[in-house]
Amino acid sequence: MAERTLRGTRMVTFSLETTDNVVPSDRQMTTYVCPQGHRTELPFSVEADIPPTWECRCGAEGKLLDGPEPEQKPAKHVRTHWDMLLERRSIPELEELLEERLQLLRESRGEKTRRSA
Repeated sequence: MAERTLRGTRMVTFSLETTDNVVPSDRQMTTYVCPQGHRTELPFSVEADIPPTWECRCGAEGKLLDGPEPEQKPAKHVRTHWDMLLERRSIPELEELLEERLQLLRESRGEKTRRSA
């Protein structure tokens, strides 16, 4: 029975709710300007926290016009493979491992092994 009541109502496109007695929240217009001079105007609710930056259509970051300067996050140090290796091994351990691997490589090539000093 319920299946037949929804047939033909196109639920995807239309809602059965009405907008009668619905009061939209108060809005304020904000303007963002990117370094290339593009202006983007967006409506925000009066109660909303307004972000200090907004991505422009050109891909650059636009700043809020007449707004506070956005906080700069501290740059995070990029860890390299060498940094991560040094977290696990000390330099003397790495030198010892290198000498072992070089010795195995020389033996596989049939070279004479060098004596370590």
